[in-house]
Amino acid sequence: MKTSFKAAGVALVAMATPAAAEIELSFYLGVQSVQESTLSGTLPGGAAVSRKVDWEGNPLENPFYYGGRLTWWNANNLGFGIEGTHAKAYASSGDLAALGLSRFELSDGHNIITLNVMKRFPSTFTNERFTPYVGGGVGVAIPHVDAQVIGATGRTYDYETTGIALRGIAGMKYSLNDKWALFGEYQATWSDNDITIKADPAVVGQTDGKFGTELVTHAINVGVSYSF
Repeated sequence: MKTSFKAAGVALVAMATPAAAEIELSFYLGVQSVQESTLSGTLPGGAAVSRKVDWEGNPLENPFYYGGRLTWWNANNLGFGIEGTHAKAYASSGDLAALGLSRFELSDGHNIITLNVMKRFPSTFTNERFTPYVGGGVGVAIPHVDAQVIGATGRTYDYETTGIALRGIAGMKYSLNDKWALFGEYQATWSDNDITIKADPAVVGQTDGKFGTELVTHAINVGVSYSF
């Protein structure tokens, strides 16, 4: 019986501390663009709109584009974790006028939060400081919607959970030592967004507006990571 308890204890310890496991924290900045997409739905009050919007990313204007992730790597060089990206999307002045809006932007973040699965490939190159990796994730889009209809006294200015999001990653890490590393990567995200535009409080009985659009972003990131 004592032997059985001892064996069970050893097994539990082994499960709790898997060999060669590590936690990696990564932070990055970059340049990000947004593909044009069709935005359709209704303005507050019910007027229908539909237009192909030429989005602008403005990644180097405040608030800047940035992101971070936490990855748990196991002995098979598979990684599991979570990532958040603060991307942005602004409708052009021409699109605003055509849609009947004085402003429409996701500028305090077209925030993408995903659960990731990663794979890295150590010893790919003769110089083992270089490690390529790929990954993907699924999660949600939580943009900060800043919108106002032309002539309205009210303004939509709030975070909304707008739909599902997907992420793809391909990059290269350069190890400075056993803890610190630099990396560069390409990222793409896709999100399906159902956005609410609030009714004008000055108009009695006006209904909220609803916009729907799919947003695709492309980014080149550079960053630093710390492993422990």
